[in-house]
Amino acid sequence: MNRRKAELALVANAVIWGTTFVLVKAALGYISTALYLAVRFSLATAALLVIYREIWKRPVPWKSLAAGGFTGALLYSGFILQTSGLRFTTPSKSAFITGLSTVMVPLLAALVYKNRPHVSEVVGVLVATVGMGLMTLEGGAGSGLGSKVGSIVGSIGKGDWLTFGCAIAFAAHIVTLGHFSKRMSFQLLTVTQIGAAAVAALALFPWIETPRVQWQPVVIWAIIITALLATALAVTIQAWAMRYTTPTRSALIFALEPIFAWITSYCLTGESLSGRATAGAALILSGVILVEMKPFNPRLHPSE
Repeated sequence: MNRRKAELALVANAVIWGTTFVLVKAALGYISTALYLAVRFSLATAALLVIYREIWKRPVPWKSLAAGGFTGALLYSGFILQTSGLRFTTPSKSAFITGLSTVMVPLLAALVYKNRPHVSEVVGVLVATVGMGLMTLEGGAGSGLGSKVGSIVGSIGKGDWLTFGCAIAFAAHIVTLGHFSKRMSFQLLTVTQIGAAAVAALALFPWIETPRVQWQPVVIWAIIITALLATALAVTIQAWAMRYTTPTRSALIFALEPIFAWITSYCLTGESLSGRATAGAALILSGVILVEMKPFNPRLHPSE
């Protein structure tokens, strides 16, 4: 029963995260990326410190602080790469490329548990990689192999590369969170990782880019919604839910995120995917399903 509730809660997370891509994209026209994240994580931390103020009435083990700091660093790395990439790509493409983290989770978990990847995992990675290529490559011609390779690499947008980096960071975060969520309270894990992300954001935002902001309504709403719902609430849910399910099952549920992102983008902005991009998105989701369902080798993974 706990597992079912946990996974339904993660579906709610996928809805929250997926529907905020368009809002964040709009807000980034008026606020610099690093400053936005600094304010977002600071507000989320303040809210969590009020909600979970009871946990500070007793000594906090340094190992718990270290665990929160490590997961928080991965979380911030994922968000700074994703949000920076969103400036240069569309909300739906950003969401689908971020979804590649779902494919990477079992492979990273295999390294942690010293186990060879399943055949389905290898096939899934290849299928999803082809899908990402269809979504991100704009084509190009060249007379030789070297020029063709250079053209292909050069045709991947800056935003797509940044978002791909965020997928790696988020995959590492899911695996790490799955490890620590069973070893400490979800309240403490949530506060320490969000707090660590806020400290990193506040320390780095003046150095990453020139801070700028125009306090338009879309900026204020984006900060409030993403700080309180997409960060404080969603990360709390994730830390709690992963006590009762596995990183790979969590990752499969998060594959729903780009679907909600595309639906939101289509309804609010009319953004549609080309036939090529649609095929790429389908391949990414197919790769995700191959990784999680393991049709070629249904044996259980040690992490499960």
